[in-house]
Order: sequence, then structure tokens, then C-alpha cells
Amino acid sequence: MKYLIILLFFPLVTFGQLLSIDIPKYFENKQYTKAESELKVYLKNNPTNIEAIELLGDAYGYQEKWDEAILEYEKLILSKPDNANYHYKYGGVLGMKALSVNKLKALTIIDDVKKAFLKAAELDVNHIETRWALVELYMQLPVIIGGSKSKSIKYANQLEALSKVDGYLAKGYIYEYDDEPELAEKYYKMAITEGGSINCYNKLTSFYENQNKPEKAIRNIEESQEKHQRNAMHYQIGKIAAEYNIETEKGKYCLKKYIDGYSVNDGVPIAWANYRLAQVYKHQLNKEKALFYIELAISDLPEIDVFKVEKRVILNL
Repeated sequence: MKYLIILLFFPLVTFGQLLSIDIPKYFENKQYTKAESELKVYLKNNPTNIEAIELLGDAYGYQEKWDEAILEYEKLILSKPDNANYHYKYGGVLGMKALSVNKLKALTIIDDVKKAFLKAAELDVNHIETRWALVELYMQLPVIIGGSKSKSIKYANQLEALSKVDGYLAKGYIYEYDDEPELAEKYYKMAITEGGSINCYNKLTSFYENQNKPEKAIRNIEESQEKHQRNAMHYQIGKIAAEYNIETEKGKYCLKKYIDGYSVNDGVPIAWANYRLAQVYKHQLNKEKALFYIELAISDLPEIDVFKVEKRVILNL
């Protein structure tokens, strides 16, 4: 049985003028345990401060401490029951809690997840994140416990009224999930035409990969690269070339370009680009080059088991 996947939008948090100046820095630097510790100290002397309670809930959420986050968001809802974002966050952590427990226990949580999101949607007709959560929730729940494609489409239509791009992406998601690839592709393309963001292109790329259409995925990334000029897209092309053993010369060129232009903002460590280069050279039966690049990958990230597995495969060429 599949269960909902809730994308929590913790970055919706804003920082007011209370607390120390370190709190925002802790969140920016992903030092959530430090944020948690300082917020607990603050709340001992200011137990009803709404902003601090919300931040503590967020700190727990980032650490996947779902039970603790639930308690903090419950306090927010009791204090300000008409705040849509509090209901949304509460539903989100409940959803993540449901994913972390066994199926029988998860079933006892789902109704509360649904109620929280529906309340958030009722309180704020413009709350985009809640409507995204409801689209996913109703698609992923089995019909017997409330799943409904028609309800997902209802909230996708609401999203479209608020933001055409979000509406098109939501419909692309619905039809992809429901195994209607032609409609999914149509709406993902509409999202690109309407918005053209990297996210829009990435959704269509992922769709093509899921449909086992790597050539279309590469063409889509190239179109995105022409518009956005992001080094990370070189890695994406190289990854697909390596995984599917297609357009290997282009794959090598893009991976080397990725490495040459690499910065920490690109996301994927250089070791993974070297791993993909090793795969490409393996496909081309160039054992010497493949070993060279897989050794680079292993030396950079020796804890990654898949690199070691790849080395064994290359040695057997």
C-alpha cells in the first residue's frame, strides 16, 4: 500500500525581532540541534511566545522528530486556530509521522492529516502549499480510506486558479501517478510554456526518465540549459548518458564540463561525476579510463558502497 508523501515547507518560517541573532543563522546553516537548544532555553522564560514555539516545531521537523514537532504545532493551533499555516504545518508533520510508523498505526493518523489540510485550505483560499498537499494526499491514499482522483483534480483546479504553473504541474503529477503519460506530458509542457522555471523543466525530465525515455530527457535538459545556464545540468545529462548508455561522447563532455565548473552550489559532489565518467568509459569498454575515474570517486567518498561495486564490475571487464 502506498502512503502519502508530504513535502513540508519549513522555509515558510519568518524571523521576527525576538530571540538571539543566532537563531536565523542556525537555520540557514542547518544547525537545527543548536536552534532547538537555544529555543528551549528561551521558551522556559517565555512559554507562550508564538514565534519561538513555531521555530522550535520547525527545528524538530528538520530533525525528523515528528512527535516533538506535533506537540509544538498543536500549541500553535490552540493559540491561533484561524491561522492556516499552523494547520498546514501540523498536517505535514502528522503526515511524516504516518510515513514513519507501521501501516496499521498510520491508518489512525490519516484522518487527522486530512482534517488539518482541509482546515488550512478553508481558512486561506490562497494557500498554495496546502492545495499541493491535498493533491498528493488524495492521489496516494487508497480509495478505501478516502483516496480520490476527482478530489485531487479539484485542488489542482484551485491551484491553477491561483497559479497556472502550479496547476499544470499538479495535473502533470496526477496523470503521471495515474499512469496517463500523454496527459502528464501535456501538462508538464504547459507548465514549461507558462513558467519555464528550472523546477518545471526538472519535472518533465524526471517524467521522461520514469517513462524510460532518456533521449527526450536529454533534449529537455538541453533546452533548460539554453535558458538557465546552470552547471548542474551538465551533470544531469552525463548521469542519463551513463545510466542508459546513450550519447556517451556527449555524456563525457558534459561531466568533464561539470567538474571544471564545479562549485558547492551545484549540489552533486564531484565524486559522483567521476563515478558517472567511470560508467561511461565502462560502456565504451575503456577499462583503464574507467578505473581511473572510479578510483577518483572512491578516494573522494570512500564510504559510498555503490562506487566499490562499480569498481568490481570494471575490474571484470
